[in-house]
Amino acid sequence: MDRFATDESFRPTLWLRGAHRQSVLPSLALRRGGVEKRAQSLLAASTEMLLDCGEGAVLQAFHSSQAARGHAPGGSVAVLVHGWEGSAESLYVLSLAAQLYEQGYEVVRLNLRDHGVTHHLNRELFHSCRLTEVVGAVGAIQRRFAQARLVLAGYSLGGNFMLRVAAAAPAAGLHIDRVVAVSPLLDPAHTMRVLERRWSMYHSYFVLKWTRSLQKKQAAWPGHYQLDGLLRSRNLRLMTRDLVLQYTDFPDVESYFAGYAITGDRLAQLQVPSTIIASLDDPIIPASDLSRLANSDHLRVVLTKHGGHCGFMPALGGISWANGIALKALAATPT
Repeated sequence: MDRFATDESFRPTLWLRGAHRQSVLPSLALRRGGVEKRAQSLLAASTEMLLDCGEGAVLQAFHSSQAARGHAPGGSVAVLVHGWEGSAESLYVLSLAAQLYEQGYEVVRLNLRDHGVTHHLNRELFHSCRLTEVVGAVGAIQRRFAQARLVLAGYSLGGNFMLRVAAAAPAAGLHIDRVVAVSPLLDPAHTMRVLERRWSMYHSYFVLKWTRSLQKKQAAWPGHYQLDGLLRSRNLRLMTRDLVLQYTDFPDVESYFAGYAITGDRLAQLQVPSTIIASLDDPIIPASDLSRLANSDHLRVVLTKHGGHCGFMPALGGISWANGIALKALAATPT
């Protein structure tokens, strides 16, 4: 961990310094009213986009245009992606999106396959190695906003996706100016072990969320899926194993996890200036995995002592400290 200096400027109120409080409280429903009030202009301007991602894949996004409030089109477009089993309506997405919108960005909130209300759009199930369609979605957005500067931001699994998109950008013909990843998933195999051995609360949460999503998928495509056996295990590893063996080309879970890990050499050829915001006390993504990222002149890590997973809340009713770091990183002038 000595590669990364800890940023001491994040000082949450004393009672919010616990990793679990930082990870859980910011997403509570009681905060939605305040977040949506701050995002009122963004939401009022929001219109659905169905993006042709190539190879028959369609992803849903929501665009908030500056023209909708009588302003000139923004010179920058920001694409935001949620974490696993989150959506474009997740509070952390809305919070940063609202601030970007107020600063004049065109804002696009992207839903990954089978997230939000999108289970009907694509017959095949979501899995975390579906990078090609996310690259395709970013490409479709780039073509739509051909004159705009393109920046990306993602949370947890969404941050993982955005960093992989950035690594793939040259080969895909994408011109991405900046990327920010908040609490990105680094090594899925390690995170799975953490969820199994240390934090049953999070394991149960993800089992519940994923179960509901798979039930929606089965209902949206009657006759195509028989997921009852997979769902009965109530165990993330067993559910993942069954998904991988039945619905992907990967021979085993280990190969699947390696397919979307960003440790090792995955980011070695990164050419897009990218910022990771992470916390030493993240209870889901072990901070020790940061030391296994490839050395890159284009990758910066902002590390804090507190913050949990996608938290970074100075006070319960406030705005995430990570938003300020993200705004500065996304606005930076390329060198």
